[in-house]
Amino acid sequence: MTPTRTALLQRMPIFGALSPPTLELLVGQARAREVDAGAWFFREGDAASDVFVLESGRVEVVKAWQDRELRLCEFGAGDCFGEMALIDLSPRSAGVRALAPCSALLLGAGDLYALFERDPEQFALIQMNLARELSRRLRATDERLFRLWVGAETAAAPDFSAV
Repeated sequence: MTPTRTALLQRMPIFGALSPPTLELLVGQARAREVDAGAWFFREGDAASDVFVLESGRVEVVKAWQDRELRLCEFGAGDCFGEMALIDLSPRSAGVRALAPCSALLLGAGDLYALFERDPEQFALIQMNLARELSRRLRATDERLFRLWVGAETAAAPDFSAV
């Protein structure tokens, strides 16, 4: 258990308001992943079961379209990605590639199930936080799509970095 990792989780919206023992449990269950610059955390279409908490580095979220890769957004240290895997259990909807050497923590559905068995209230809080984060990202995407539809922005190079 690392106090630095626990502090990282405390600052993230999806872990907001969780008790210190819950954060310590999650950090204790998390697995570390190191990824070199240019390497993939996962690709679009891969099976999904983990959320990644980026401890260091920078990543880009990439979607394939007509034999091209389009960058949807970038994330840095303290951000999370892959959280949809904990909700819908569907294949990855986009890929995530490291732009710099990265270090991340992985938490999976099994880790959350262990929390559910131990403390259903804290589990429910994480689920609500995940729903809030997904809703925030969906609202930003909806706004972006609306602006493109009404011509307030050009469609040539969409920038979803606010997502």
